[in-house]
Amino acid sequence: MLLDTCAILWLAHDQSQFSAATLARIDAAPVVFVSAISGFEIGLKYRAGRLALPMPPGEWLREVAENHYLTILDLSLEVCLKATELAPVHKDPCDRFIIAAALTKGIPIVTADARFEEYGVEVLR
Repeated sequence: MLLDTCAILWLAHDQSQFSAATLARIDAAPVVFVSAISGFEIGLKYRAGRLALPMPPGEWLREVAENHYLTILDLSLEVCLKATELAPVHKDPCDRFIIAAALTKGIPIVTADARFEEYGVEVLR
């Protein structure tokens, strides 16, 4: 499964945002991915003052990934090209990369964004 950026923040700061079923699936998953684009998104929000973190974004994300056994999913050429092929349902480019990664890997996304489902990916909340 792949965590949307909001899900990474929930995992680190407020796990009550997850349904019990989704939290159980996260705990049981053999691999839980985080897209590298989430690092970009977190960094932008931090620099704009819209996200408070106890340390710089890179350190914070590495620590969260280590503490929760998350695997960083790099942006491959295949994912980047897939993001350009998606219908214009979702305008946020970061989310488009996350959707493209999930479609390419055939895995569900943990997110609060219902629009992801319009791309045919399984969404967990």
